[in-house]
Formats: sequence, structure tokens, C-alpha cells
Amino acid sequence: MEDAADYCLDDQIGYLLRRVTQRHLAIFAAAIPEVTTTQFAVLARLAQVGPLSQNHLGRETAMDGATIKGVVDRLTRLGYVATGADPDDRRRLTVTLTQAGAALFAARTGTALQVSQDTLSPLTPAERETLLQLLNRLT
Repeated sequence: MEDAADYCLDDQIGYLLRRVTQRHLAIFAAAIPEVTTTQFAVLARLAQVGPLSQNHLGRETAMDGATIKGVVDRLTRLGYVATGADPDDRRRLTVTLTQAGAALFAARTGTALQVSQDTLSPLTPAERETLLQLLNRLT
């Protein structure tokens, strides 16, 4: 049985993923100051698939109910999305990309792609591909 002496924080997957995430967030914030990574994910998904219920949008962007509500509220205040009752189910809130949101996403897509490249820049192209494949297997 392993004990505390065998535990090295620097070798733990959660710790390493958190450090990589912090690096990525810093690169993203410097390049795209208008929105956060989670806000940009919402803009990207809405641009990709069109209006979605808030609940479905949360699932599509890997956010829980409380998180997606906060993100949508902030994006609404910024004018990047609009919300309204679903005509088929008034209890359901539908989120739609506004013209301003679509314009921001279109203007920043190239920058966002560069952010991903910058995050992965310490790796060779083959290592990048392997890392992305492995991370996808863990999701």
C-alpha cells in the first residue's frame, strides 16, 4: 500500500490539468479581453448550431445549470445573446446569438484558434495531436 510519502503533487493529473488551464486562461484573456473562455464557448456553440434552450446550451458547453445561467446572464448584459421564452414551452428559456455576439465571434475566431496554438506551442505537431486524442478519450 502506498502512503503519503509516495504522493507527489507535481505528478497528479488534476494538478497538472489545473496548471495548463491557468496558462491557457492567461493566454486567452490577453488575446480576447471582451469575454471569458466560457462565454466564448457559448458564442461558439450558438454560432455553430443556432438557438438552444439554456439547459441544452449548458450540456453542449459542458456547464452545469448554475454556471450556464450566470454565463448567459453576463452575455445578455453585454448584448451578445438574447433570451426569450420558447414558443412551444413557455417554461423553457431559449438563448439566441445577437448580431453583436455573431460579429464578436466572427472577429475573434482566428484569434481563438491562435490561442489554442499558443497554448500547445511547447509541443511538436505530433505531440499536440496525441495530447488532443488522449484528452478526448478522457472526456
